[in-house]
Amino acid sequence: MSRFEVATLVLAPPSVVFDASLSVELHTSSMRGSREQVVAGITSGQLSLGDQVTWRARHFGFTWHLTSTISAYIRPSYFVDEQVSGPFRCWRHAHTFESTHDGDSGVEATLMKDIVDFAAPAGPLGTVADALVLRRYMTKLILLRNAHIREMTETAMQ
Repeated sequence: MSRFEVATLVLAPPSVVFDASLSVELHTSSMRGSREQVVAGITSGQLSLGDQVTWRARHFGFTWHLTSTISAYIRPSYFVDEQVSGPFRCWRHAHTFESTHDGDSGVEATLMKDIVDFAAPAGPLGTVADALVLRRYMTKLILLRNAHIREMTETAMQ
């Protein structure tokens, strides 16, 4: 099992960042580079506890399908999405949202943290792929997504 963590400061209140993080449309727009689309389940709007969605995206030259569910939800501070079916042996992505203030401006802000636990498929070969490529690639996707969330929420707050 692999784990990585990412922290992102967003100059918007936790409730705004939390809601943006559960927006189907914002997620698909943040993953435009991999042509991510919803193909089943909740296809638009805000995800909530128990909701399932199946995503289709192109990574490493292949089209992948991943169905995830929102397995934990405490608005506006915490939610978890987990793979129900898909390419990973397991995938669990915990999202936390902590109220803080920007030190420079004093503006209300959110410290958004992502904790991703996953296991690559294909046994020992997957472990090698994880060490060489997968963890770095997945971290880059989360950073890209978070930058998009930050841009959209901060723009909306202006």
